[in-house]
Amino acid sequence: MTQSLSHIDAEGTARMVDVGEKAETLRVAIASGSISMTPAALAAIRAGDAPKGDVVGTARIAGIMAAKRTAELIPLCHSLSINAANLDFTFEDNGIRATATVSLSGRTGVEMEAITAVSIALVTIYDMAKALDKGMVIGSIRLIEKRGGKSGHWRAQD
Repeated sequence: MTQSLSHIDAEGTARMVDVGEKAETLRVAIASGSISMTPAALAAIRAGDAPKGDVVGTARIAGIMAAKRTAELIPLCHSLSINAANLDFTFEDNGIRATATVSLSGRTGVEMEAITAVSIALVTIYDMAKALDKGMVIGSIRLIEKRGGKSGHWRAQD
């Protein structure tokens, strides 16, 4: 049995999926990831004492910008008119967790936009705090939940 791949044509060439016939629905995606660091770096970020300034605020703006520009970074993604992109940050024992929520009313989902937002937010934290800890580790980036579209609601099982 041969499985049909949506981004590959009959000749095996990559292509953008035609979403023109799909119904417009409200679509939401939530992604999350973390960056671990030394206690000293975490304390400096929390206190607002990082050498480059407001680490979390800058990472929030970077993540939102990344969500809006995902189609420029990932070749087969559609350019989307996003309704909202939000980044939340949680200080944890050994680092910071970033969570992105992206939504739109459209014909295709925003999973890649949420994942991209989290990724760039975490890379921005690294850039803003690398003078404090060059050994920071970014990881656990994943889709947490998606709603809308033909496949409906999906949530990661922990």
